[in-house]
Amino acid sequence: MGQLITVVVKPSPRPGVVRLETNRNLTGMGHERFRAPSDATGVRPVDELARRLFAAGGVDSIHVYGNVITVDLAKGATGDHLADVVRELFVHYVPGVLPPTDEELMGAAPAASA
Repeated sequence: MGQLITVVVKPSPRPGVVRLETNRNLTGMGHERFRAPSDATGVRPVDELARRLFAAGGVDSIHVYGNVITVDLAKGATGDHLADVVRELFVHYVPGVLPPTDEELMGAAPAASA
């Protein structure tokens, strides 16, 4: 399941830059910069978001502060698809992907000791 993030695409005065504002704080009070996919090595939501944005293509670098994501686009990229990547960050089950059954979950659980 999970919940969609509300994303508003804001215009940027700099060509080749997309600014996305969300209804979720992703970094607290810290600045996060990702200049390459290899910079996103952590397990926090902001790291996963950076990995997904790079994987979506057309991204040169990413800066996240609080709820504002600033993306420097690759030459010729529009970034039209990036809002959907952010919007679906916390969606865990997507159409066509079934959640595990109770039997599958119980089979993966360690046996209880008596």
